[in-house]
Amino acid sequence: MKKRLVVPKFKNEDEEAEFWASLDLSEYFEPSDFKPFNFSELIEKSKPTTKPVTLRLPDKWILTAKAIASQQDIPYQSLIKQIIHSGLQRYTHR
Repeated sequence: MKKRLVVPKFKNEDEEAEFWASLDLSEYFEPSDFKPFNFSELIEKSKPTTKPVTLRLPDKWILTAKAIASQQDIPYQSLIKQIIHSGLQRYTHR
């Protein structure tokens, strides 16, 4: 290791982005400083967990979802999840 990297506290994300963009990491690290890392474990741990739920929806909604999903060549339940996610995003970002 060459120099010790000191990361300051940032006032905002712009300040942090500017710091990292202007930093030359070769001044602080050498190839021997790095150790192998198994990213597959990190990916497995970061996968969102799901929980099955039961919803009673009008037949018309399900038929409409199936028709739209068929046009988009995706499963209708995936489409319903996308629609719920989109609705939650709009609702929480008012």
